[in-house]
Amino acid sequence: MGQEGEELRGARVKLLAGLGVLLLLAAALWRVWPTLWPARVLPSEAFRAAYTAPLPPPDGPVKVYHLGHSLVGRDMPAMLAAAAGHDWRAQLGWGASLKNHLDGQVPGFAEENAHPAFVPVAEAVESGDWPVFVLTEMVELKDAIRYHDSARSLAEWTRRIRTANPQARVYLYETWHRTGDPAGWLERIDGDLPALWEGQLLRVAMAEPGVGTIHVIPGGQALAALVRAAEAGEIPGVTARAAFLSDDIHFSDLGAWAMAMVHYAVIYGRSPVGLPAQLPKADGTLAGAPSEDAARAMQAVVWRVVTSYPATGVPKG
Repeated sequence: MGQEGEELRGARVKLLAGLGVLLLLAAALWRVWPTLWPARVLPSEAFRAAYTAPLPPPDGPVKVYHLGHSLVGRDMPAMLAAAAGHDWRAQLGWGASLKNHLDGQVPGFAEENAHPAFVPVAEAVESGDWPVFVLTEMVELKDAIRYHDSARSLAEWTRRIRTANPQARVYLYETWHRTGDPAGWLERIDGDLPALWEGQLLRVAMAEPGVGTIHVIPGGQALAALVRAAEAGEIPGVTARAAFLSDDIHFSDLGAWAMAMVHYAVIYGRSPVGLPAQLPKADGTLAGAPSEDAARAMQAVVWRVVTSYPATGVPKG
């Protein structure tokens, strides 16, 4: 019996060691799987064709749900809602990816959702009561694509939203990266749109069954255009990119106001020119505001960007 016991223990040790090796191999395979089996990508012609028919503007205010992180924040959706007169809810996290939200593993969940506008995203999706969803991917986008199964997560959220409400409009909020990027901040914004946002995220997600067209809120494109206009002296009183940012990536009050204008222009298909320069933040206090002249100049830049990019669903201006 003693010898048989030793043999049994030895067999168990070998079995556990073998299982450990299999788990390590599985983890390694999971990391390289996308390179071994490339995802299906919607052909460029089909991708362009998806945006040939503009979306009809809503008749009035529509409820908007935001899923994302600090480049959404609480203040920007509140400013957008005040400008448009609509209701909004959100689920946020610290640098959270779409996969984090999908898996329910959201960093900073308790802290970021301690506000009256929080509704769990699963509840919002399953209700079918939200006609507009704005989905936001994490930064750095390259890491989201490589490690967070970004395209599949975008596709899965979109399928769930449209299963509950086939008429829902789904938008991907294109953001930006840190200003100190060695490849150049403006250069990255210019190049990442076709290479990453479209090529590795939208075209892959939209190639999956049951997804359909995902429209785009071009936040990064608009911010880059605003920075270029400011640095060219075309926005009264605003002369540098630092005016739009509170650090090397997060927006200031002025940047939040600008992003609210971008969201308004896309979601409502209407020019933001003439919307108030002074808007309240989530806590009800007034955000720092541009001058009236600066506001009109910025709104004109936003409208030009939105109407020149077919994926917004807004007709060319």
